[in-house]
Amino acid sequence: MLFRNILGQDDVKQRLIQSVEGNRIPHAQLMLGAEGSGGLALAVAYAQYIYCINKTAQDSCGICPACQKCQKLVHPDLHFVFPIALSKDVRQSDDLLADFRQSFIRDPYLSLQSWVADLGAENKQPVIPVEESGSILRKLSFTTFEGGYKIMIIWLPEKMNHQAANKLLKILEEPPNKTLFLLVTEQEDQLLRTIVSRTQLIPVPKLPDSVITKALIEHAGMTEEDAVKLAFLSDGNYSAARKLLSENEQAALYLKLFQEWMRACLKFDARKVADVIDDLAPLKREKHKEFLRYALGILRECLLMNYADPSQVRLRGEELAFVTKFSRFIHAGNCERFIEEINKAAYAIERNAAPKMLFMDLSFKANELLNIPLPVMSV
Repeated sequence: MLFRNILGQDDVKQRLIQSVEGNRIPHAQLMLGAEGSGGLALAVAYAQYIYCINKTAQDSCGICPACQKCQKLVHPDLHFVFPIALSKDVRQSDDLLADFRQSFIRDPYLSLQSWVADLGAENKQPVIPVEESGSILRKLSFTTFEGGYKIMIIWLPEKMNHQAANKLLKILEEPPNKTLFLLVTEQEDQLLRTIVSRTQLIPVPKLPDSVITKALIEHAGMTEEDAVKLAFLSDGNYSAARKLLSENEQAALYLKLFQEWMRACLKFDARKVADVIDDLAPLKREKHKEFLRYALGILRECLLMNYADPSQVRLRGEELAFVTKFSRFIHAGNCERFIEEINKAAYAIERNAAPKMLFMDLSFKANELLNIPLPVMSV
């Protein structure tokens, strides 16, 4: 993976390159970024840059033997740990390493949802089991095959079993010489505080809409108008933007469901609320989370229309027509709580909450919030 093939993140790339050039590579680094921001791709590109024998001040060469091995994820000193769906035949990452290589090479912005779908295990909870810690300790006890660093990339360590996480603490604190841990996380708050404290934080910000828009125009041949729309829906997540590219019908469904839901919630038409929930409930958990992210995006556009320059609103067509009417119900008196309740619901879905109960509860709260009058500004 070459740095130049990763979208944006110029500051992060420069920081990683400088750590190598200055020979100041922290032994344990925590790359924290939202899904689709490129954390895993950056970790692989960083490893390739460290191993490259002809690196420049901007990037690895991409053609030396070390680079060739890294690009195929087969460098003997580069190791991976990632969430798996446990079964009788699958107990640790090595059991699915060939599948992981294929998935990453096809999509360096691999999401957990896509990875689980590749495995055909959508109905299982992916984890990093306790068996993994023993495998990590064993691999890092060996001498390097080609000299230099032994690098362990742990993708989504927040999925790590607590027993496995506790076993890693000592080696993170006192690693063998020339050992580098790269932890790529999307949810720092779900990691053990003792693990976070033993790593150097590398923030990986969300991708700006302009970067995603440009990539969609250049790599997918989209029109600027369509690319801007998908960039907005993706909320800085390039993986989601690419997925939405083939799921425009899904976006249309989210708009239809959100319109019907909010209209039913406004006066709380119980039958219509129940009908919308019946349409939402059969969707898979990741679709529920996508729908709630879409709802947050609509709220953001309402706030822009009310309190900023309406020309900054990035919606078109039916979405713009809806937001123009709906925005009068979203204001300073309710927006903060509305956003908070939707985020709580998304977290509950992640924890396997029953969707019908969750969306009904959220509907009651939406009814209350939509009917809060616009605060009167004192003079």
